[in-house]
Amino acid sequence: MADTGRVKSEDTPFEGGPMDGRVLPVLVGPTGQPPKTYRIPVPDAHGGPPTVLVYRRVPRGHSKRLGTPQGWKYTFDPADAGTRRTGLGGLRRLWSRPAGEPPTGSGDDTHG
Repeated sequence: MADTGRVKSEDTPFEGGPMDGRVLPVLVGPTGQPPKTYRIPVPDAHGGPPTVLVYRRVPRGHSKRLGTPQGWKYTFDPADAGTRRTGLGGLRRLWSRPAGEPPTGSGDDTHG
């Protein structure tokens, strides 16, 4: 484990793609696991939108007795790589109204 103060991180190897063979400290969540996907935005040399390299978390190995993962590594996912916006994109919550529908509630004057 890398020492980053109060924030915990884990040295995680990367396989495939431009990051092949590198080991980076990746922040771990409350469960002690790194995120399932790791996106690395690479700026475009000509000022265009950045290319996003996508790596997927896979087990590094399994224990013999229980079959539990013995650590994690990231493998390059060329199918999901490319020019993409970073962030939530088109993610919508279940309680959101459909796109284009006007808001309803206490603010409308249709009651009289």
